[in-house]
Amino acid sequence: MTFTNNHSVGQLIVFEGPDGVGKSTLSKALSESLTNMGISCKYFSFPGKEKGSIGRIVYDLHHSPEKFDLKEIHPISLQALHIAAHLDAIENMILPSMKRGSWIILDRFWWSTWVYGRKTSNSSSVLDALINAEQIQWGDTKSSIVFLIDRLPESHRNSDHADLWKNYEILRDKECKKYPVKAIQNNESIQDAMRQVIGTLKDINIWPQNGIHDKETNQYDDRIQLFPIKPIPKKLPTYILKELSPAKPTIVYNTYWIFATERQDIFFRKLQGLDGPWTDDLILRRHKFTNAYRASDRVSQYLIRHVIYEGDQSPVEVFFRTILFKLFNKIETWEILKSKLGMITYEDYSFPEYDRILSEVISSGGPIYSAAYMMPPGKKAFGHTRKHRNHLSLIERMMDDEVPKKIADSTNMCEAFEVLCSYPTIGNFLAYQFITDLNYSEIVDFSEMQFVIPGPGALDGIHKCFSNLGGLSEADLIRLVTDRQEKEFERLGLKFRTLGGRPLQLIDCQNLFCEISKYARLKHPEIIGIGNRTRIKQVYRPSPKTIRYWYPPKWRINHQIGD
Repeated sequence: MTFTNNHSVGQLIVFEGPDGVGKSTLSKALSESLTNMGISCKYFSFPGKEKGSIGRIVYDLHHSPEKFDLKEIHPISLQALHIAAHLDAIENMILPSMKRGSWIILDRFWWSTWVYGRKTSNSSSVLDALINAEQIQWGDTKSSIVFLIDRLPESHRNSDHADLWKNYEILRDKECKKYPVKAIQNNESIQDAMRQVIGTLKDINIWPQNGIHDKETNQYDDRIQLFPIKPIPKKLPTYILKELSPAKPTIVYNTYWIFATERQDIFFRKLQGLDGPWTDDLILRRHKFTNAYRASDRVSQYLIRHVIYEGDQSPVEVFFRTILFKLFNKIETWEILKSKLGMITYEDYSFPEYDRILSEVISSGGPIYSAAYMMPPGKKAFGHTRKHRNHLSLIERMMDDEVPKKIADSTNMCEAFEVLCSYPTIGNFLAYQFITDLNYSEIVDFSEMQFVIPGPGALDGIHKCFSNLGGLSEADLIRLVTDRQEKEFERLGLKFRTLGGRPLQLIDCQNLFCEISKYARLKHPEIIGIGNRTRIKQVYRPSPKTIRYWYPPKWRINHQIGD
């Protein structure tokens, strides 16, 4: 059967199929590839989670009805809500964009409403009437193609897959008379599935002919570039210089924002289960960098889930576990202690027992401290020859002084910070890190935007981003940059994906300055900060352990990101 394509408006490309087959991954990959080719392209998911849309409310109603004090929603009522969200998106976003020539990449169509609705509701006549309303709204607009995605083997399927797929096949046989429908087996890599998708778009004569421009050969190439890196402008706009005055930014300042965006995109690509490599940036691919958000890093994730929120939640016990973990800041050390002691509690704490276990690890040649930052030995304050004994003594003194209560009674983050600073071996930077970790718990609930202490790496990064601080302190510049984040992403045309709607905090921007200090050694070797390092030591090696991301419950973002 021959289909005609209306090239006076944008194309409507739909991805359909049961849950877990990779629709979202493929549709987003196609959207990124088209955008990189200079095609005006918009990605939508039904019911839709775009800010300010009805779909966002419907999505929350569907997945978290308890947020609206609802125990359950009748299946046909839920489908009606989905249709309402579709109608709103079609009228207000999709059709206007297509009329302006934009391509629409749609993750789910009314097909999903029909397939899942028939499975959960006996009211098929009502469901058909609802879907008919949506089809009327589409009017003369037809899908350029529907990609029907499946995946083998059975281990990738949920228990209802067979029944759902049977209904998808019924729709495919019916709808293929109206517009192209192509089944894609997503069994190998994302690149393999994308080749099938793009090959099909070429077959039906809607794939853009220009391809991607290769400057070296001065030719256009059809290669699939899934994760494009935006070029860095060579010159900063003069109005940016004015708004940042009296500080004077360098080209590294632009790179700071591009790095943050790409590092966060890598995080989400991994979270979505995409196969690596997760970036085309060779520096990010070869070397190890922390996440854009501090709380997303491996050690922070372990601390939050397995140290802070695992065990007695009284201030005394949470404080003890958190500080004990952070003094060593090493997951393996914590797990050794736990394997020998069972549940780690202050109630059962014994200096001789902890000393014996840690000394045995040292004697066997194993490290007990992380290399992330240096802990002062504390010999002068506590008199022990071995570093870990001084730190155990530090904890004992803090517990004897009822520091957990003092922290819990603090009215703001600065006050709690000063309590920690008053103890030997804990300087300003360590105290800032420790109070940030304690703030993940329920002991306190401070804003992370109250103050910031830049570490040594961040200081170097700041001086690479600014050739002249203009009389501002490094802490002032971190706050200035944090406050400007939305403007800077918009200025550079970057789509930064926040952590569940949570913007970068002062601690995150401080960490990013530390990371840009390393990244710029290779990206901008001509820019000198205040250090003298010229290479990046840490090489990236994928961890065999999958992180199950989970954040402090008080942030209320786990339903969007974690498990």
